[in-house]
This record gives sequence, C-alpha cells and structure tokens, in this order.
Amino acid sequence: MKVRFWGVRGSIPSPGQHTQRYGGNTTCIEVRSDDNSLIVLDAGTGVFPLAQELLRQMPVKANIFITHSHWDHIHGLPFFTPLYIPGNSVRIHGAYDVVSGRGPDQVMEVQLQYSYFPVREAEMKAGIEYETLSINEPVPVGDATVTPLLLNHPVVNLGYRIECNGKSVFFTGDHEPWLNIYAPEDEGYAEFQQMVDMQQGQLDAALKGLDVLIADSSYTAAEYPTKIGWGHGTLEGNIAWARRLGVKKLVCTHHEPTRSDDQLEQAFAAALASSDYEPGKPGEPEIMLSREGLEIVL
Repeated sequence: MKVRFWGVRGSIPSPGQHTQRYGGNTTCIEVRSDDNSLIVLDAGTGVFPLAQELLRQMPVKANIFITHSHWDHIHGLPFFTPLYIPGNSVRIHGAYDVVSGRGPDQVMEVQLQYSYFPVREAEMKAGIEYETLSINEPVPVGDATVTPLLLNHPVVNLGYRIECNGKSVFFTGDHEPWLNIYAPEDEGYAEFQQMVDMQQGQLDAALKGLDVLIADSSYTAAEYPTKIGWGHGTLEGNIAWARRLGVKKLVCTHHEPTRSDDQLEQAFAAALASSDYEPGKPGEPEIMLSREGLEIVL
C-alpha cells in the first residue's frame, strides 16, 4: 500500500507564508492498494490538488470514505474534478446520520443547494454511487478491505482501518478519547469509567497488529482542558496510544489552523520530550507530523 497526504490542517484551510512547509489544506488522504485501487479518506480542500493529479490517470475509479460531515472534511467534494467527467466512477461511503435519517448522499445534496453552489448534481457526468456503512462491517475495495470503526466526536465519526496483503493503516478522522464526565467523588464515576474503559478497550482490540496510525492530534496536553468536548485529540495522548498499541508508525495530523509551521514543530518537539520518546529504541514507534506530499509505503 501507499499512503499520500493531500491535506493535513484541521477546522479551516490555513494557506499562507507561515504554513508552507506542512501545508494549509484540510484533510484528504490518498491510499493506493497493491493493485492500485484508489481509496480517498475525507474530502477537505486537499481533495482538489488530488483531483488535478488524477486527471492524468483517466478514467478514474475512486472510493471516497467520509469520516464525518463537518465542513473541513467535506467542503472540497464539489471540487473533485473527476465527478464532472463521463466515464469516471466515484463511490462515496459514509455514516448513517441519526438526526436526518440519511446516509452520505446528504453530504453532496446539502453542499449543492442553489444558495451555496452553482452546479447541480445532475451536471456531474461521472457515475456516482453512495454507500451507507455499517460499523465494524468490512468493505472490499480491490485487493484491500476497509473497516469502519465508531470513534468519539460531536457528530457520528467513523475511523477507517485499511488492510491489504498483511499491511494495515488506520485513520481516526476527528477523535477525542472517551472521558469520564463525572468527578472521582461522584456517585456515577465508577460505573461511567467502566463504560469508558470498555469503549477504549474495544477500539484498541480492533486495532491489534496495526502498522500505521494516523491520528487527530490537534492540541497539546496543556491546551486540552479548555477544549474538552470539542472532539479532538492531543499529541501527547496519541504518543501514549501508539505505544500501547505497539504500532510501527504514528502520523500526527489535523494540525491546529492557528499554528504556524514553526509553532507546530515546537509543540511537537515539546510533546516528544515530555513523553520521554527515544527514537530508534526497540519497541518505540516512529513518530512524525503529517505534511502535504508526505508518502508512506507499506
């Protein structure tokens, strides 16, 4: 498998001179299986430069897996140029929304309303299909398998484990580790903690044997107390998670959009230092920041 990052910022695009090294586009990750099947994880603004690259590889057959419907993970979708070209086929996968009672078809429909976008879906000439996913039920894509797992975010968020010929990668989308809402002295604390431990244990078990973990690392541990409930993880928390899982590589992504590249590197270095990370030590994962253009070969 090959994994390439096209968008790595969170919440809102942040182009400019201070984000040139890591990039200012929002989330989009390209995965190519061993037989070259195309899997696209999220359609933030990073999906547009991916689309331009795909125009050299016509016809395009793409499977787009949406983690959740917040804007920074879908607002590039109407600009995915292969959608407009006859002979291409695009299958859009996503969660069932319990509020609207709809699947991923709603993601496109809402964006293409007349008030927000000048093009109707009927003008998109590619073959477009939608698939509403079931949690923990694998989806075959060529010689790869994509398994959606339920994570923790203010809307339904699916993380995706992709496996191909013995190699595996998992992308969290946006994820905040489950947290006990009670204080330790409260009556309901122990019971709620059991639920938290069960949810985390089930996720850890589903990620057994993982090669690459791509994790929402928006905040630092020091910043997190003022961000509780916003649905995002921390650098330090994901370093601990990667160690617990025994993954080979951790890629920290969904970078806080107000951070410059210099500030991002400073926060990352501080997180590594506070975690007593020893690169190259047996059992330690390789840990890196995602950046546009980064390619990982498994």
